Amino acid sequence: MEQRRYSVGLLFFILSCSVLLSFSGSSVDAYKNYTVGDALGWYDKLAKPSVNYQKWVAGKNFSLGDFLIFNTDNNHSVVQTYNLTTYKLCDYDNAQENDTTQWSSSDPSATSPHPDSVPVPLLKEGMTYFFSGDYDGEQCKNGQHFKINVTHGQGLPASLKDPFEESPGPISPNAGDDESVPDTTVPSNFDHPLPQSDDQEASGSVSLSTYWKLMDRTINGILVLLGLVCLL
Repeated sequence: MEQRRYSVGLLFFILSCSVLLSFSGSSVDAYKNYTVGDALGWYDKLAKPSVNYQKWVAGKNFSLGDFLIFNTDNNHSVVQTYNLTTYKLCDYDNAQENDTTQWSSSDPSATSPHPDSVPVPLLKEGMTYFFSGDYDGEQCKNGQHFKINVTHGQGLPASLKDPFEESPGPISPNAGDDESVPDTTVPSNFDHPLPQSDDQEASGSVSLSTYWKLMDRTINGILVLLGLVCLL
């Protein structure tokens, strides 16, 4: 029997739908960098009375892999915590090491402050809290704090993943000796295809050849039409 092939129509259909999917996927948001406080930077209300970080957070969507950029000086620290109590108390000194991180250097100097820019990646989903821990929490209590909810988004990029979490386990030194590829088992009742003779191939194929050609053209036409529907 003549083999039916619908390669042209099928190829057009697949390409058309692939183009459609590529355009629909282009709307996915890329990773973002957020400058905290925008032009005002990262300061308390004593230094800049107009800062309002809760207002700055409103309307923004934060996801794994995004960065927060804190433009500040060495008199204002950047503390990130997942502990609500630590955040409410503005207390970095008594925070637990496993849930709180100070990203900036701790060298406040009222006499010689210098600019500092601190990038902080968002590495964990859920509620995340930020505040300044300098001067026993005084800056935090004067408005230098905010909280955000971090969603999964596209997930962490490879550059931010912990290599120790995804590294493969050690390979057994005897793996090459004990573990081999299993043999393929062929069931005893498997019917192997037998080659057809010229006489067998000719019988009955003449009357059906025209029918299969018509079917081939019909199905090709249907696939091309579906491809056009995808593009529209």
